[in-house]
Amino acid sequence: MGSARIIRVTSADDGVAATTLREGITALQAELGVTAEFPPEVEEAAAAAAANPRLPELDRTDLPFVTIDPETSMDLDQALHLERDGDGYVVHYAIADVAAFVAPGDPVDLEANKRGETLYAADAKIPLHPKVLSEDAASLLPDQVRPALLWTHKLDASGEGTDTFVERALVRSRAKLSYDGVQKMFDGDGFGETDYADSLQLLKEIGEKRISLEAARGGVNLPLRDQEISVQGDRWSLEYRDLLPVEDWNAQISLLTGFGAADLMVYARVGLLRTLPEPDPRDVQRLHRTARALGLEWPAEMLYPDFIRSLDGKNGKHAAMAIACTRLLRGSGYASFNGELPELTEHSALANEYMHVTAPLRRLIDRYAGEVCLALCADQPVPDWVTAAFTTLPETMRASSRVSGAYERGVVDLVEAGLLSHRVGETFAAVVVEIDDEDKQKGSITVEEPAIEARVTGATALPLGEEVEVRLETADVVARKVGFTLA
Repeated sequence: MGSARIIRVTSADDGVAATTLREGITALQAELGVTAEFPPEVEEAAAAAAANPRLPELDRTDLPFVTIDPETSMDLDQALHLERDGDGYVVHYAIADVAAFVAPGDPVDLEANKRGETLYAADAKIPLHPKVLSEDAASLLPDQVRPALLWTHKLDASGEGTDTFVERALVRSRAKLSYDGVQKMFDGDGFGETDYADSLQLLKEIGEKRISLEAARGGVNLPLRDQEISVQGDRWSLEYRDLLPVEDWNAQISLLTGFGAADLMVYARVGLLRTLPEPDPRDVQRLHRTARALGLEWPAEMLYPDFIRSLDGKNGKHAAMAIACTRLLRGSGYASFNGELPELTEHSALANEYMHVTAPLRRLIDRYAGEVCLALCADQPVPDWVTAAFTTLPETMRASSRVSGAYERGVVDLVEAGLLSHRVGETFAAVVVEIDDEDKQKGSITVEEPAIEARVTGATALPLGEEVEVRLETADVVARKVGFTLA
């Protein structure tokens, strides 16, 4: 499969007005019962909190933090600073301190507990917290002093964590950097004469060591390309995008923090964990059969994480294999505990105990887990308002995850239908990436141009992983439905 090209949507050129797509998004939001608007009392409480945060005494504005995010992001949860420590490293990771603004039981807290997480879809984001907090007062924006949860990790020469501590502190980010911009720095543009240059240059070194450790312990990282919507004015586009190396390195810092948080809570027997059970051996055996059907070599002695790591998402057969492997990652959830550990503590895809703590502006449960870790590091009891939520948080997050998935899929389906609404009857080159269990004549395809993932039906069994010609039969914007048949 080749590189993706962007297809723009305009009322003049493509027959689909951006306003039509926005109307469809509004209908989808009503369908799901979600809105970007907040009740007036929530906005008022957020504005008051933004003007009067609870600030910590510790001042670490001396550390030259930077944030690394998508270029247009404003809800900046994380800022990093890296330094050498003998033959090892010290990682400072500042996380937005939402609890400095949001008090238990206040209107912002109650609304966040209803929402669970930020919902993302092009420019139709539905935030967890009002923007006066999430994109302003609580966000780690550059050149602003902000309250934060300051995580300090000590790493040995291999990149393995040896110690973790978290405390409240004031921090100041020096720059709002983008993934593309930082990647260009590593690829030859250089880091300039900045006070964060030495720190930033360590990101690749530490990130690659952490990736090697992930492989050694059996972590799984599926090589799936992202299907992304881009909006520029009234122009909408879909494209496939591969993660940049810097995104993987940056993600390793977040994972390191999640591992450290889980270690603290498991040791103390109180807290929250993100869990995923080990895959069913029957599913692994089935994937071996899929690999044989695709003509991919998978030696019996090779463990599935190593096999997955060998796949190239740009190759049609490999992409089909990677999508088949997603069945191994089903069943994730959250577990809470206070005195007794849950039966399942590990996240099998990460091959480690793990908890989300690095995105409290965008995910509710991170605020609670962060408060547990703060209390443990300060040798203080975990606040009652945190432990009281243990019984409801896992289900709150399960529900919000379902809504998030439905919202993201619905908006992508809408844009796909809009892109193709005037092309019914045309044929496209595609790759069969999935076949239904019950009916081998039905499955899923990816079309390279435009960047579409859709359902397909054939007169005979579909050829998994093969390039095919497909005919567009349906592109209904109102129903958000696209359908193909084998040509």
